[in-house]
Amino acid sequence: MSIWGKILGGVGGFAVGGPIGALVGALGGHVLDKMREGPESDSQKDQTKTITFTIGVIVLGAKMAKADGQVTDDEVIAFKQVFHVPDHEVKNVARIFNQARQDSHGFEPYAKQMADTFKDTPNVLEELLWCLTHIAKADGKIHPGELEFLYKVSHIFGFTDQCFERVTGLKQSGQAADPYAILGLNSSASDQDIKSAHRKLVIENHPDKLTAQGLPEEFIEMANEKLATINAAYDEIKKQRGL
Repeated sequence: MSIWGKILGGVGGFAVGGPIGALVGALGGHVLDKMREGPESDSQKDQTKTITFTIGVIVLGAKMAKADGQVTDDEVIAFKQVFHVPDHEVKNVARIFNQARQDSHGFEPYAKQMADTFKDTPNVLEELLWCLTHIAKADGKIHPGELEFLYKVSHIFGFTDQCFERVTGLKQSGQAADPYAILGLNSSASDQDIKSAHRKLVIENHPDKLTAQGLPEEFIEMANEKLATINAAYDEIKKQRGL
């Protein structure tokens, strides 16, 4: 069963509390089952994380849609295009999206819950920030409000300014980051430092590793795009240096 079916089909044994749990409960309580008695198995914990990640992207994406002051159905369409939501699940995903848009709470509690859920796997949080950046770019530009939103979410996740630039590929001004920043370096780095940084990022951002840490398989294409961006930055630096 796909992650969309698990979220919207009420698969038993998954317990998501906090503001995310309250939000989906407001949809009628059928999106996620209530917590069963007794502790979750490791398998249930892993699947709960994948569900939390997916709902977190939807909710934070909806909150970000408010940032540009033009809340329309285009954001749901963009989400479908970026994450390949099946046609028969679009309406259900839109229900979660719209519930989050109408929710009176700010985005901070949801970002904090994601930070707490994946505190031991920051690479997954980086992937979430990357996904949100793609949603923000869906209309071909990033509104200042969206940029501020991304930066604040990054801060809640515990990321430094350097990490924000590396993950999003954006400077705080909204301009594109240079290839050195995408590798987490500056232009004075040695050839060996560049090679080591690239190798480290490739290992950390390998889709298989991210999946093992809670990233849903439905988001693998996004992970591959992020990896491609890292490789492109490395290739550009090698070209500049004649390596």
